[in-house]
Amino acid sequence: MSPTEYFDAFCQSYRAYKKGAWCYEDGCVYRGLDLLAEATGDRRWRGHLHRLADAQIAPDGALAGYRVEEFNIDNILAGRVLMPMARETGDPRYMAAARGLVGQLDRHPRIGTGNYWHKLRYHHQVWLDGLYMALPFQVEYALATNEQARIADALSQFRTALDLTETASGLHVHGYDESRQQAWADPTSGRSPAVWARAMGWLAMALVDVLAILPPGDEVTALRQRSLRMLLKLADLQGRSGLWPQVLEAPGLVGNYDESSASAMLAYAFLRAARTGQAQGADALRLRAAGLAALRGLETGRLVAHDGVTRLEGICRVAGLGGFGGVYRDGTPAYYLTEEVVADDAKGVGPLMMAHAEGVLLAKSVAETAETRQA
Repeated sequence: MSPTEYFDAFCQSYRAYKKGAWCYEDGCVYRGLDLLAEATGDRRWRGHLHRLADAQIAPDGALAGYRVEEFNIDNILAGRVLMPMARETGDPRYMAAARGLVGQLDRHPRIGTGNYWHKLRYHHQVWLDGLYMALPFQVEYALATNEQARIADALSQFRTALDLTETASGLHVHGYDESRQQAWADPTSGRSPAVWARAMGWLAMALVDVLAILPPGDEVTALRQRSLRMLLKLADLQGRSGLWPQVLEAPGLVGNYDESSASAMLAYAFLRAARTGQAQGADALRLRAAGLAALRGLETGRLVAHDGVTRLEGICRVAGLGGFGGVYRDGTPAYYLTEEVVADDAKGVGPLMMAHAEGVLLAKSVAETAETRQA
């Protein structure tokens, strides 16, 4: 089964991740479908997107199961499809829904540096996941409504979050606790202990997506330089399979394994960064080659058929920090190897759709360049 056939079959059988409530897991699939539609022009991807997302958006813009008072930063991510859907259809419910999500951000708790708490239940904590959940949406909404202050705020949050989580190698730990009260937090730095691959994937996608659409300026240039250094460091850690291990910078960690969702996220980030001019010359070629190797490794090695059904394998179902479900997640390298590994989770399939869409755009660009040279 080709990747396109797999995505189509996956969407035909997909059921809302949290019983129909608005959530980031569905948002990963929505983002993938939006980018597939944009890259290919194939109307079936828009059809899947509207069938799945419209069921969660009421005529007045109310979102199914969504409660602002939870102050869950994850719930913002799916809002990224609202602006393109509004532009496509002119239906006012999409921007009404987007305004509701912005209303949450306007009231969302922040740490002293101005960064959003990850969730109300995770007091004073910033996780890399949350940068992807909120900041690209915030920038896209601000560009649509010409609210420059929101862009400045997002850039400030990126800068401080990177400062707070950076390791000596230039990568970033999963989380930061301003209060230093969590057992996983270093009492001096507030940082969690390990560099988790999917956290780096969320971060890389957030940076690349924002840098692809913001106009040039001093802050944007500085962030672009910092992002490129990080991406090149990640390229150094890519395995022979084209994929990345669950825990980065832990070569001797027994049981460490190549993880599919992080690898899809990084494939997408590398390809998009190269295509949109965030790297030049040899750096762009290196990112493109690494992104293609990851995409190839996923589509040939992780799309596996059993009894006629193809599934995307090797996805860490969930990982976090602190107490959850009666278990305390201490953020050590060993902890990340205890979480369940599953197939067909939205957090892996959505990013693979995104990476595949970038692969389509790259192929088109190469073909156009060849035609121009022959003309």
